[in-house]
Amino acid sequence: MPYPLVIFDLDGTLADSFPWFLRNVNGVADRFSFRRIPDQDIEALRGLGSREILRRLEIPFWKLPGIARHMRRLKAEHLADIALFPEVDTMLRALADAGLRLALVSSDHEANARRQLGEAAAFFSHFACGASMFGKPKKFRNVLKRAAVGAAQAIAIGDEIRDIEAARAAGIACAAVTWGYAAPDALRALGPDLVFDRMEDIARSLVTTGGARNQ
Repeated sequence: MPYPLVIFDLDGTLADSFPWFLRNVNGVADRFSFRRIPDQDIEALRGLGSREILRRLEIPFWKLPGIARHMRRLKAEHLADIALFPEVDTMLRALADAGLRLALVSSDHEANARRQLGEAAAFFSHFACGASMFGKPKKFRNVLKRAAVGAAQAIAIGDEIRDIEAARAAGIACAAVTWGYAAPDALRALGPDLVFDRMEDIARSLVTTGGARNQ
């Protein structure tokens, strides 16, 4: 199999956190003095990359660490309201049973991630959490080093434009899921190595077909 190491994102990929985000983002906007997101702007923002979203919402880079810390604390208080997507456990078990090693790279704290994953956390060999908005390439490289595998042996699976960009910056393959934060058309336009429209497609592709590229 070409991808013995599979690196997952958490929010929007394994955890259905987008509804929670939408319920809370305007309160965060008020707290940190950036533009609120009216309902009619949501779909347009889902088609943009992270830098363009920051420009649209008038968020300066210097505010990002404080916003991230606040969001992590807020999320920790509401983890019970954020479920994993259906069939996540089944998918992760199928990959692990096939001998693939799993890692998690997330912007959230590891403690939050483990609580959110519950028993499914046991499927992961490596956690690299606390990534900044543009810090995932470094986290990916750290995981590769800890797992002692080359970049060509890993694939990163995420739901945002920045996940694809980060994987490419780290020199690893990228896969996009279409049920998360970013609009499916925006993800497909970047030409990721794989696109998954259903949770069960992940194991079917990476195990059954060996992760054939450009499906």
